[in-house]
Amino acid sequence: MKQYHQIKTYLLAFVLGLSAIPLVGQELPVPDGLWYKNAIIYNLEVGTFKDSDGDGIGDFQGLIQKLGYLDSLGVDVLWLAPFTPSPGHDDGYDVTDHYTINPKYGTMDDFRQLIAETKKRNIRVISDVVLNHTSDEHPWFEAARRDSQSRYRKWYVWAEELPDDADKGMVFPGVQQATWSYDSVAGLYYFHRFYRFQPDLNYTNPEVQQEAFNILRFWLQQGMDGYRLDAVPFIIDIPETSSENPERMMHLVPTMRNVMRDTKHDALMLGEANLSPEENKDYFGEKNDGMQMMFNFYVNQFLFYALATEDLRLFTKAIEDTKEKPKTAQWAHFLRNHDEIDLDRLGRRRRQQVFAKFGPDTSMQLYERGIRRRLAPMLGDSAQLRMVYSLLYAMPGTPVIRYGEEIGMGDDLSLKERLAVRTPMQWSAAPHGGFTSGDSAFRSVIDKGPYGYQQRNVMQQLSDSASLLNHIKRLIRVRKACPEIGFGDFEIIRSSSKYIFAVRYEHDGKSLLTIHNFSATPQEFRLTGVRLADQPLMDLISGQPVGTKGGRLRLAGYGYSWCRLE
Repeated sequence: MKQYHQIKTYLLAFVLGLSAIPLVGQELPVPDGLWYKNAIIYNLEVGTFKDSDGDGIGDFQGLIQKLGYLDSLGVDVLWLAPFTPSPGHDDGYDVTDHYTINPKYGTMDDFRQLIAETKKRNIRVISDVVLNHTSDEHPWFEAARRDSQSRYRKWYVWAEELPDDADKGMVFPGVQQATWSYDSVAGLYYFHRFYRFQPDLNYTNPEVQQEAFNILRFWLQQGMDGYRLDAVPFIIDIPETSSENPERMMHLVPTMRNVMRDTKHDALMLGEANLSPEENKDYFGEKNDGMQMMFNFYVNQFLFYALATEDLRLFTKAIEDTKEKPKTAQWAHFLRNHDEIDLDRLGRRRRQQVFAKFGPDTSMQLYERGIRRRLAPMLGDSAQLRMVYSLLYAMPGTPVIRYGEEIGMGDDLSLKERLAVRTPMQWSAAPHGGFTSGDSAFRSVIDKGPYGYQQRNVMQQLSDSASLLNHIKRLIRVRKACPEIGFGDFEIIRSSSKYIFAVRYEHDGKSLLTIHNFSATPQEFRLTGVRLADQPLMDLISGQPVGTKGGRLRLAGYGYSWCRLE
């Protein structure tokens, strides 16, 4: 089956005019349980991906129809946003039932069919699991607020008086007013780290812990391969100790990992936690008995500063600062996710520099700390965009791509908050971008300007060998043939040019060099400790020789190169 998929990929590349891509090697066998180390993760929302029945809402059957596309792209892992029942006040993250399918997306049988079809294509499926809070319309909270004797009263966090720090520790400053709100039915204040309609569960209660374990077991038993744990630090917080700097029950992280491992031995635990490098170590665990993977929010923030200023120093330091981790652990790197680009760690002055470059209008900014734009319109420069995607796949970790990023989709800033980057997928130039055959979509497809579906869609880019989509296909193909990145050790190589970011990877007797130019100006430079005179360098992406002169390398403005070293 694996060999069949490789042959199919090569044939597809030929048909699309990609026959110049060198066959740089085949994917190597992955050690048991470490499948996430050399994977390509693709994130989507079922509701915005493909509508199969014309009701204007994406569904599981529509997703099943597009699995061939994801397979041809090179996706190994499908990461689904919440698909359980919800009032939809926070786009599905306000859950009312953790154990079934939201009927607007389909049925449990549809979900099981998706799992069966992905397995045929060797694609794993993970999903968001929201354990920190529920909707205030969840039956648990309804029972808790109405009856002081209900067992569910102790499933949430209450206070008789408004805590002094109720205006601290908010996730959505500028939109959210407090972390404690009064409930007139219960006659008490309840804690909510997120919006007021999302009351936090009380994890000091053993019953709540057991219910969370049951949820984790349930979806793994339905065929899921793991989870992206939403808001991990807030699950293990003890809010009564402080809204801003609470004590944490760190023991719950390895406990949840053990529950998952006992259910499915190689299940993935991918943590969403925007932390400092020192804090991240606690979540991985000293022996990687916690999260196998964590999103590297720390590096992401300094990357955008480097892109905005062409100053690589803080970005390089962030890579070095997050280098130390357990051997089996892995970073997940991303450019854009489903939320805002969080720039909080940059500090006000540096954050303003990034705002000025990538989000100058206040309509582009969010929560006083972030940018709510898609990557393509934010960068604007197609050469820089292609370089940044090359960088994503060359970063020390596992790359994560958001649906629509592969075709350079735009954003709709008329939509509320983070919904700006959650518009329907643009499949073709047909009405509504081919997302639905109905009269309208539940959320408008982008239909104006250079990012409108008429100009920017999958069908158009599939037929253009120079398109962004085919560029990303090339990158994924090369990345999967370079296991040094996922499994090996790395070293940042010093350059005579301050605009060059070079990394050398070593694994299993092989050596890989990746080089990226953060400047719009061509660069000629030397790399410290890399001998070039004795060996010709061939770029793995283009198949062309890398420009060298007297032991010096040359890259075009926003140029990049991947080379094997002997």
